[in-house]
Amino acid sequence: MIGASERIVVIGGGIAGLATSALLARDGHRVTLLEARDELGGRAGRWERHGFRFDTGPSWYLMPEVFGHFFRLFGTSAEQELDLVRLDPGYRVYAEGFADPVDIRPTREENVALFESIEPGAGRALERYLDSAESAYDIARRRFLYTNFDDPRELLTGEVLRQSGRLARLLATPLDRFAAQAVRDRRLQQVLGYPAVFLGSSPDATPAMYHLMSHMDLQQGVFYPQGGFAELIDRIAAVATAAGVDIVTGARVESIELSGDAKPAVAGARFRDASGRSVVAPAHRVVSAADLHHTETELLPRQAQTYPETWWRRRTSGPGAVLALLGIRGQVPGLEHHTLFFTEDWKRNFGAIFGSDPHVPDPASFYVCMPSATDPTVAPEGDTNLFILIPVPADVAIGNGGLDGAGDRLVEETADRAIARIAEATGVHDLAERIVVRRTIGPADFADDLNSWQGGALGPAHTLRQSAFLRGTNQSRRVDGLYYAGGSSVPGIGLPMCLISAENVVKRVRGDRSAGPIPEPESSDAVGAAGPGASLA
Repeated sequence: MIGASERIVVIGGGIAGLATSALLARDGHRVTLLEARDELGGRAGRWERHGFRFDTGPSWYLMPEVFGHFFRLFGTSAEQELDLVRLDPGYRVYAEGFADPVDIRPTREENVALFESIEPGAGRALERYLDSAESAYDIARRRFLYTNFDDPRELLTGEVLRQSGRLARLLATPLDRFAAQAVRDRRLQQVLGYPAVFLGSSPDATPAMYHLMSHMDLQQGVFYPQGGFAELIDRIAAVATAAGVDIVTGARVESIELSGDAKPAVAGARFRDASGRSVVAPAHRVVSAADLHHTETELLPRQAQTYPETWWRRRTSGPGAVLALLGIRGQVPGLEHHTLFFTEDWKRNFGAIFGSDPHVPDPASFYVCMPSATDPTVAPEGDTNLFILIPVPADVAIGNGGLDGAGDRLVEETADRAIARIAEATGVHDLAERIVVRRTIGPADFADDLNSWQGGALGPAHTLRQSAFLRGTNQSRRVDGLYYAGGSSVPGIGLPMCLISAENVVKRVRGDRSAGPIPEPESSDAVGAAGPGASLA
């Protein structure tokens, strides 16, 4: 245990809230987690109908060492907790204007050969690009991710200073321009630039520093946990429960209770329980893993807000999304576990989402997950499970989704166009007629169900002024004992980032100002972790 045991309330039962709760309980604190919905997972939820089981959010298992490290902190491993499959191909790309798709392979060597086969000289260019990506990823993981940026000495190391010129250039150069300097073929440029979408941004607004993400998909490979990402949530919830966390579902937090006047301190969290009764959970500290905008503007009085509404007016949301969860009778040849559909005119596509006149792009680039290609448990035998994500503006006016085409017009039309594009590319012309389960989700659903700022699907975009220490802090400047975790806080968007945000909150509570992951127990040294070189079935 680090220091004296305290009573801590964590708001939000997504991956960040669960991980934060588990780590704080591991330190000996008495932790209560409050989740508004009846199920855990937040964005990483699940939905089932007629034998089809869907993940309703994250579907890419990247940065395996982050998951492995988290589990090792509890004396177990990713291999023990999850049945991980390394995908081959990692994903498929259909690029508008090209007849044949491009399959991204599971290893660096294969992807170098792939790039060379498409564009002479691109193989060697990719070698240089991935060397740079690996170097940037390594320094980011050790110096800029597992840190709260509160000790300049941790940043001004010789290693960082020696690379300061290169890092400055990467921060000042947009990702799309950096990719174009490496390769000429549009498809290859898009493969290198698309990771910006995972960061809630566009390739022309994302710093080239984030080319480090190509180290993940083109070198480390892409994994999938059998049973889906809800299985990952279940395992982390089990770790939290075993650590002693009291998990309360159906508990909608209405306010963070404060004490004191000059500089208030947290006193607990007031919530309405499943029966409708108003309850206060007392606490020495509160960690909100809920949406940061919601936490600040709805759960705190104006004078206690570090990030009031005026602060958010100067910030950029990541995209919204239209999701379509489809159960298909029969197979859909032509799709892989992950398939990306790219439009030719990316400037127009991303301009529609992030520009001065935001609207649903048409045509749109989008993503399709077909987990039934890998996991026989997510669909009836012989049938297909499809999850479609179309990035759109973060705008609740686009509307809600619904069942069997009953969602708002813009949401359903956007889903219909994506279904038609899949049918065209794969030659499965009766795809729409074979849909037996259909549920759509729109930006208004993200706002209604997850209190998401502007109905965004991910969180604040990773633009230059919303990255690293410029993204904000995970500790309230106005309220003692109040902290933030999750994708709308630091270090940012994505399941691995949420796990890292949990460790950074624990460091705050401990008073630990170091950079880098929390040291693992020596007893875990013998426990293996699923990494890019692991032999996985």
